[in-house]
Amino acid sequence: MDDRFYFRQLLSGYDFAKGDSTAIQMANFVYLLGDRTTGECIVVDPAYAVDDLVNVALADGMKITGALATHFHADHIGGSMMGHKIEGITQLLERSSVGIHVNKEEAPWILKTTGVSQGDLISHEAGDVVSVGSLDITLLHTPGHTPGSQCFLVNGCLISGDTLFLDGCGRTDFPGSDPELMYHSLQTLNSLPDQTVIYPGHRYSQNAYEPLSEVRQHNFVLKPMDKDQWTSIFAG
Repeated sequence: MDDRFYFRQLLSGYDFAKGDSTAIQMANFVYLLGDRTTGECIVVDPAYAVDDLVNVALADGMKITGALATHFHADHIGGSMMGHKIEGITQLLERSSVGIHVNKEEAPWILKTTGVSQGDLISHEAGDVVSVGSLDITLLHTPGHTPGSQCFLVNGCLISGDTLFLDGCGRTDFPGSDPELMYHSLQTLNSLPDQTVIYPGHRYSQNAYEPLSEVRQHNFVLKPMDKDQWTSIFAG
């Protein structure tokens, strides 16, 4: 990878929000992506302990200048979940005025979940590119888990949120979920180059990341399956 490429994969409850029982149970990954030369980075799915995430970046000589949201669920961007109040983009905005980059289909859900204002969000179309210094991040719209779920393709890495895990995929029985759309989104991700490294939204496997070629070998959701077969399994 380019020496300018700044990349951190952080596990909730361990690398940040240490000892938080909800963070440990949910095993979320948060990512920092940026340009070491300019000292700018963007945080993907800030939740649980925003100050910890800001401090990790600062310790690396980086400043968070924006956020990317994979989807609206509280364990990714803050809000209320299972009776617990989780920090997220609201607290990040209290620290500094940064843009929160979301898919346009997800914006209404994020507004409702977090209470941030429309002016805090930067809504995107599929295929848009967000730049941080010299780093370009391509936004892939991957609906299914939620209407505006998105993944981020950067420097040969795919941050896949809850669309694709190393084993399995995001649930399709939540409000806003759609099994048929998830099928098509997974087909899109499965068409990426073999060497693309998958970085999921949760640590549900022993490994924290794997190349797509390996994920295909053991993840049944990427096995050959037509739409009717898929929906008969995941719509039930």
